[in-house]
Amino acid sequence: MQKLMLGDEAIAQAAIDAGLSGVYSYPGTPSTEITEYIQASKQAKELRIHSDWAANEKTAMEAALGMAYAGKRSMSCMKHVGLNVAADNFMNAAVTGVNGGMVVVVADDPSMHSSQNEQDSRIYGKFALIPVLEPSNQQEAYDMTYVAFELSEKYKVPVMVRITTRVAHSRAGVTTKDVKPQNEMKLPSDPRQFVLLPAIARKQYKGLLNNQVHFNTESENSSFNQYFEGTDKKMGIIACGLGYNYLREILPEGECKFPVLKVTQYPMPQKQVKQIAAETESLLVIEEGYPMVEELIKGFLEKENVSGRLDGTLPRDGELNADIVGAALGYPTHSGESKVPDFIANRPPSMCPGCSHIDVYTALNEALEAYSPGRVFSDIGCYTLGALPPFNSINSCVDMGASVTMAKGAADAGLVPAVSVIGDSTFTHSGMTGLLDAVNENSPITVIISDNESTSMTGGQDSAALGRLEAICEGLGVDPAHIRVMNPIKKNHEELVAIMKEEFEFDGPSVIIPRRECIQKASRRRKMEAKAKMKS
Repeated sequence: MQKLMLGDEAIAQAAIDAGLSGVYSYPGTPSTEITEYIQASKQAKELRIHSDWAANEKTAMEAALGMAYAGKRSMSCMKHVGLNVAADNFMNAAVTGVNGGMVVVVADDPSMHSSQNEQDSRIYGKFALIPVLEPSNQQEAYDMTYVAFELSEKYKVPVMVRITTRVAHSRAGVTTKDVKPQNEMKLPSDPRQFVLLPAIARKQYKGLLNNQVHFNTESENSSFNQYFEGTDKKMGIIACGLGYNYLREILPEGECKFPVLKVTQYPMPQKQVKQIAAETESLLVIEEGYPMVEELIKGFLEKENVSGRLDGTLPRDGELNADIVGAALGYPTHSGESKVPDFIANRPPSMCPGCSHIDVYTALNEALEAYSPGRVFSDIGCYTLGALPPFNSINSCVDMGASVTMAKGAADAGLVPAVSVIGDSTFTHSGMTGLLDAVNENSPITVIISDNESTSMTGGQDSAALGRLEAICEGLGVDPAHIRVMNPIKKNHEELVAIMKEEFEFDGPSVIIPRRECIQKASRRRKMEAKAKMKS
């Protein structure tokens, strides 16, 4: 079936046809029409595809990651500067990986038609070490989006689709494909995959690095990257994305006498680049945005005899040290000698004795006994240690504020109840907007703001939420009857468990605030008070 579509509309229809369960976006030209198309689509409504606007790009991408956590296909759309807002989650999502297919569509705006800067989002894709697809026309916008979900699920990583203004806002005939059913909800097989504590993150990052060879092979074998022979070998042309369309427009009868390499899937297909470089005297690179490809090919063509972290002479991950550098230079090393005595064992981090988070997790584990595991989304703070024994309570720690929005996205996917555990300081840093999204859509999530009245992990600074959490939550629209505050101490254990169970059953957003001063902050405060008393 063929339809006349904008590039944005082609992407939207491809996502629907590929089995999309939710699109999460914040409006911004030239990406806005993608979500608007899905919102207006009768087909999307019948399929119950989630398409409400998010409070910002960060919450949008986190919710998309939450839906992908729950095994369904999600898409997050934004303009190029919106990716800056979402960058924290974008970079870390490449490390956590995904469970269901996740596509990130970023619309760049060269010449700043409606933007405050020019920015090339391919750089972000390269930075995150994930595959990037860059359509040259509307049909490719459809085809690449359709395939991007398959690529995402094959390697369990997010995939970026990068477009520019002219592709987004011009029309052409698009042939659509068969409609795929939506994925069934399924939780990750690895319960720690999304918990980016350093020991887990290092393992996940190595997996991402190991996938680079597969991403390169995918690009080199991709039908989207094509090599066209030419009779005149004085010059070769590398045309990227929309640049290939511009090249086709100026060619008489569509033929080019020079060899042409069309690049629309990244990482760069090095085999083909080396082929065109070997066959020609010079190269012209046509690309919209930064000279990313030009810089890359200069790197691996003009100076092939370069070693370092890219070729494995130095390790690709982790810190350098004198032994590693010495080995690269051929000097003898002492890598076989242990610098730490054997009797000194590693001690994993743990919560302080008397920490209020201990009582919160003890109650939470009991309150969730009646439900299947894998439904607690946490955040960045001391309470992240709830992922470790003896608690094993949480299932995610991705970036600041993601606990609320991932819980919302998972609830949108059908995971009810979905629970967020976030600290008072992190909540005011980045959690409030996610709660606003949940209120606007009446999402059935329970947000536990474990309030120790301190930014404890970074030294005990006063939290921005000090003394105002209830007012903030009520101001965001949470029903006051479902803002529950209590003191998390052992004698109140049964009461806290009962409150949690009640709010898990509520069909809407609820907030539980277990409040007790950080034990370390309390100790410092008492010492300061004692000193002040002695002086007086």
